[in-house]
Amino acid sequence: MTGVAAAGRGPLADRGSAGTDSALAARLRLAVGRLHRRLSRTTGPGLTASQLSALVTVEQHGPMRVGDLAAREGVSPPTVTRIATSLEALGLLERTVDPADGRASRLVASAAGGAALESVRRERTAFLAERLDRLPPSDRAALVSAVEVLERLVEDD
Repeated sequence: MTGVAAAGRGPLADRGSAGTDSALAARLRLAVGRLHRRLSRTTGPGLTASQLSALVTVEQHGPMRVGDLAAREGVSPPTVTRIATSLEALGLLERTVDPADGRASRLVASAAGGAALESVRRERTAFLAERLDRLPPSDRAALVSAVEVLERLVEDD
């Protein structure tokens, strides 16, 4: 077996077997993980990965209570409170009165928070676009199909 094939990068000859599906899944996991780590190096204006994740969640899912954000992020409410307080101090997150319960507050991304997220997205897209420009047309065409498949893989059931 060649070094490339032994490392899991060779052709997948027997596509129908469970072992091959497992090998493909492992290669995909590794490639997606490496790409994610590379893109995650861009977190915006001095934000931690946790702050960026919380800000994205609030922006995507609308105003929410701290407990709801904690549940979505999979962390404890005290952790989310610290993250939200730091984002609020940076002017990226705002607290508003919850109309259903005037004693409670909801978190909402501020205009500055939205702008920070847009900046991160632009930088990450530019990185990928520059890498795509280096590829031959046949590889870019293959990626068009691959992206469609990846989008189906991550669709909610």
